[in-house]
Amino acid sequence: MVGMTRITLTAATLLLGALLTVPASPTVASQAVPERPHCAGENRIDVPRAEMQETSCLDDLTTAGTTVSGHTDPADWGGLHAPGTRNPTGVPGIQVDGYFPDTSTSNTHHGWTHDSQFVIRVPDEWNGKLVVSGAPGTRTQFAGDFIFSDWLLARGYAYAMTDKGNSGSSFYADGEEPGDAVAEWNHRVTQLTRATQDVVEQVYGREARRTYLFGISNGGYLVRWQLENRAALYDGGVDWEGTLYRSAPPNLLTYLPDALTHYPSYAATGDQDAFDAIVAAGFHPGSEFTWDYHYGVYWDLTQRLYREEFDPAWDGELKAGIPFCQSGTPTCDADYEYGERRVAQRAMEKVALTGDVKKPMLTLHGTLDALLPIRTDSDVYRPMIERQGRADLHRYYRIRGGTHVDGLYAEYGDRVRPLLPCARRAFVRLTDWVEDDRRPPASTTLARPADDVDQVNRCRLG
Repeated sequence: MVGMTRITLTAATLLLGALLTVPASPTVASQAVPERPHCAGENRIDVPRAEMQETSCLDDLTTAGTTVSGHTDPADWGGLHAPGTRNPTGVPGIQVDGYFPDTSTSNTHHGWTHDSQFVIRVPDEWNGKLVVSGAPGTRTQFAGDFIFSDWLLARGYAYAMTDKGNSGSSFYADGEEPGDAVAEWNHRVTQLTRATQDVVEQVYGREARRTYLFGISNGGYLVRWQLENRAALYDGGVDWEGTLYRSAPPNLLTYLPDALTHYPSYAATGDQDAFDAIVAAGFHPGSEFTWDYHYGVYWDLTQRLYREEFDPAWDGELKAGIPFCQSGTPTCDADYEYGERRVAQRAMEKVALTGDVKKPMLTLHGTLDALLPIRTDSDVYRPMIERQGRADLHRYYRIRGGTHVDGLYAEYGDRVRPLLPCARRAFVRLTDWVEDDRRPPASTTLARPADDVDQVNRCRLG
């Protein structure tokens, strides 16, 4: 079961970039265990229940090194960060690639053609803590490498991400019943968390003192679900614009059809009625400069894929509908009516959030998000948490000018701001809260920073 490889990178490979200046904290050395030999414990790694694993001893676990050595896939994390983002480099340690038993085959990394793939990274200098994540969107296990893994490893954390058990534009084909593919995501995060907790104990000879969650988009949903349903495994989490899966409206299957119906008319003529209909569906009335991008890249594809996951019978034998069809076309997703589809509502109930978080969680969401509009998502989820009596465990930061992906900053830097530095700041605030009882600032809406602030790399929460 265990395949072993060893790769050593030259020192020159590591001299790329500078440590991000976002929040100050103790140095890795002050948090770490006493100095250990490079990759000590590698031969003890046996990922519980994994069907395949390969271990690699690397001189640099960050993307500066793994991009060269082939231990990441830049396409998987492309577009999730703004140009000019500074990341740390030069973190030596062990990478474990592998997969758990599964019957689906959409993930082709490593030539395995096998889902339920994961990546685990354990730095030589460990702070005694672990962070687990699930991939956003339909991406795979390397999606968090630049935005999460680099920064966390440099701070001494062990890190792990799963592909969620299915990925790509046919993820919905996994499972026997509607909703099964998304339900598997939650199982795979739980599975990887338990396995990685064992791995760090194998490597370092002691249990992780803390286990945290950190996720974006669908990965943010996984943070929410785990802290609602598997909270005993974790100490807290950061939810970055998590998807709000729930049976009742609003959800992505209620507002995306409206956007698909009305956007062509708005784009062609600037039709005010069409604009008003899109805003009424939940989209921010200042986000329209991003709508063309979202229509072409996200809205149509997201509606068709997730409708196929939760309601495959709606369009008969078609698989994920008709791309970019106009309203009035038979079985066009622009005309999908979620409220009339009890099968979809039952499938959504399998994976629905309730707001019953049981460990500290910080949520951040951009006001200009035009894929998961804040008015149909986190503005709805926060009251759900309050109704469960869990508001004391939650902080909610609305980031004015934030969009769904920081890559849009390259084109719209005069109108949007990156959320990554705010997400990293939120993580530090979370650990201060959990470990030192230093409570984060109250929930609030953060204004865009002044023009002279390096908003790509800095953020203050309150």
